[in-house]
Amino acid sequence: MQQLDLMTATNIASHAIRIARETGINPLAVAVLDAAGHPLAVLRDEHASFLRPQIATGKARGCLGMGFGGRELARRAQAMPAFFDAINSLTGGEVIPVAGGVLIRNAEGLILGAIGVSGDTSDNDERCALQAIEQAALVADTGDQVEH
Repeated sequence: MQQLDLMTATNIASHAIRIARETGINPLAVAVLDAAGHPLAVLRDEHASFLRPQIATGKARGCLGMGFGGRELARRAQAMPAFFDAINSLTGGEVIPVAGGVLIRNAEGLILGAIGVSGDTSDNDERCALQAIEQAALVADTGDQVEH
């Protein structure tokens, strides 16, 4: 069974920050978690605010905990706010259901982990995540569709 390892996670996180810098996106923090929700790499651009790593982790954790990408989580949170309030009560507020949280899958569709990116708009955060996952030759799942 394929796993997300430390080097791959670190490369994905570094690449997402590099993409932001190269494209003029605000400074980011990136959290890459394994399939069990444990952090493998949490990186913060030195210009990103101090809360960004926690927000990025919350985006990734929500995806793993519910099994959906951030866009689907956002739709469900909007449709069922009481349910997501309960989830956040259970997790101590560690689920952030918005774009910028992306499941990381292998070519066969197995969830290897998730990435959360925070620092700019959710769309820009997600764009950096998608490009970083693609660079690692893995499959991104935003919750809209599996990206190739």
